[in-house]
Amino acid sequence: MSSAPILSICISTFNRARYIGETLASIASQLSDSVELVVLDGASPDDTQAVVSRFVAADERVRYVREATNSGVDQDYDKAVVHARGKYCWLMSDDDLLVPGAVSRVLRELESEVDLLVVNAKVMDLTLERLLRPKLLQLDSDQNWDERGGEKLFSAVGNYLTFIGGVVVRRSFWLSRPRDPYYGTLFVHIGALFQAPAVERAIAIADPLVVIRYGNAMWSTRSFEIWMFRWPRLVWSFDHFSSATRLAVTEHKPFRQLKRLLFLRAVGSYSMESYRQHLASLPFHITKLGQLGIARTPGKLANLLYGVYFLLRPDRGFGTDLYDLAHSGHASSLMRQVARSRGLTA
Repeated sequence: MSSAPILSICISTFNRARYIGETLASIASQLSDSVELVVLDGASPDDTQAVVSRFVAADERVRYVREATNSGVDQDYDKAVVHARGKYCWLMSDDDLLVPGAVSRVLRELESEVDLLVVNAKVMDLTLERLLRPKLLQLDSDQNWDERGGEKLFSAVGNYLTFIGGVVVRRSFWLSRPRDPYYGTLFVHIGALFQAPAVERAIAIADPLVVIRYGNAMWSTRSFEIWMFRWPRLVWSFDHFSSATRLAVTEHKPFRQLKRLLFLRAVGSYSMESYRQHLASLPFHITKLGQLGIARTPGKLANLLYGVYFLLRPDRGFGTDLYDLAHSGHASSLMRQVARSRGLTA
């Protein structure tokens, strides 16, 4: 490319040879002279390099950077932005898809010269055959923010942006922010955007432009630690935001929510091992007996209880919750029946 692009679509990947080809195909057809694609491979031992190389050979706007060692998802995304040449960087995930026309829509919105563009997504199952959630970010229309401090912005989109594929950021803004302190959090982009002073000028697109392939997260086995500890620890470290704003994004100590723990037990993410490793040594709290009791509850019984709950309350629950319950190793026949009745499983 003879001149710097407007947009760099930046992908950090590791061991995604099975899926990244579909991801790149959905992007490559939308590239133009103002858009490049940068893939940073964190030393994948599988066939990722061979898959990406086919796209590199076919289009000079696709660039592949292979690292000698894996630095972790946070640092690898940061490296991808450093390698990029665009004015803006879209931090795209490595197993999801762009809908047709997504790139041209983003380019139009970037004419507003914001620092952050939030791109909405819909959620489909692993096979991309069943729609689980039509919109992950619940917006009826596009939203604009230009407020000192970024409180309303963080409250509105902070939780959604745990999905990194929703972030399009001005590259100069990203590079001006300390990122090293957020390596290892798994959410370096949240740290870069919302550390003090937080990003203020932003637009959110209501229409879903990304298709999330659900059920393929590489951190599924660590989900209890991530969502009960790592994520709230990061959010509540932003003491330049009010407690109410942070609470709108996540509870300070979500591991005290017994209903949430029961759900995690029902899908196999919470166990006695989790209790011993993360909760047993914490100071006594009124919920501690409940935490222990739920950890000792058989997973299949917890799953059955949720099956009864959703059967009696068909108006409750997201498709992703039912999908997780029905595909858990603890899944009861009742839970599978409920999921089938709502078109979430075959």
